Amino acid sequence: VQLQASGGGLVQAGESLRLSCAASGDTFSNYALAWFRRPPGLEREYVASINYVGDNTFYSEYVKGRFTISRDNSKNMLYLDMNSLEPDDTAVYFCAADRNGRHPFQYWGQGTQVTVSS
Repeated sequence: VQLQASGGGLVQAGESLRLSCAASGDTFSNYALAWFRRPPGLEREYVASINYVGDNTFYSEYVKGRFTISRDNSKNMLYLDMNSLEPDDTAVYFCAADRNGRHPFQYWGQGTQVTVSS
């Protein structure tokens, strides 16, 4: 499966942003999906994940209550709605897919930059 992330940009603290990830090349619903991010100078970290049909979601403690992961299997799309953004959310965000839904995820998008100014 191929993944293409988009929607990043520069926003101010407290604002919202929606990231999208378009998938192609295989049956979308065969994959559990996730978002990861890599803050400047740091290792890549887990953000959120969603199961095959979208009725079970998981979040890191850093984003729980502010971010929402969702998917639309009819459109082969994954989303990350980010609210109340903070400067610490500044990172390159990656979407990922895996048939087993376990780390390490097998397929990765190219990343989209999110910058939150204070």
